[in-house]
Amino acid sequence: MVNDAQIKEYKKFLKTALSQKRYKHSLNVAASAARLATRHGADVYKATVAGLLHDVCKEMTGVEQLELIKQSELEVDPLELRVPSMYHAIAGSVFVQKQFNITDEEIISAIRFHTVGSDKMSLIAQIVYLADLISADRTYDGVTKMRRLCTKSISKAMLEALRFQIVSHTEKDGFIFASTARAFNEFVLKEKFNESK
Repeated sequence: MVNDAQIKEYKKFLKTALSQKRYKHSLNVAASAARLATRHGADVYKATVAGLLHDVCKEMTGVEQLELIKQSELEVDPLELRVPSMYHAIAGSVFVQKQFNITDEEIISAIRFHTVGSDKMSLIAQIVYLADLISADRTYDGVTKMRRLCTKSISKAMLEALRFQIVSHTEKDGFIFASTARAFNEFVLKEKFNESK
């Protein structure tokens, strides 16, 4: 793989920053992202890095995550700030810039939107969003179907994944974030009407 030394550096950091379970999940997401990138013609290195680092801030304290969020230049939905489990994606997109000097917008955005989605997702961001859902450690009902769908069509898989997320949140009386709704509408336009905004 291109830039093996850099990947090793990220892994070394994650091994100390995350629990063994979260570290293993990060490795699994990176592997899934690399496979999807290879299959669908995306940049394998970018997909691997974003997949590896997507949960880099997951086990920081809420206070630490909020400090990083304050420094974010990317869109932050006020509702996301009411759900602490959403903090890590925003914080992570800032952290990778500061800690690792990552400047690639696709990697930063893929980390930022891997939980809520967006209507402006690059192919790398879509791949990381899906890789998080289909990684080897995932066992939810429907994961096999989702894995199959991901090998066939990223766009169709995104529509299904966003539908799954929206239904899951509504069943728990959770928020539907604005970026999630926009992402869903974007993929409906692509898949049902063969158009994009």
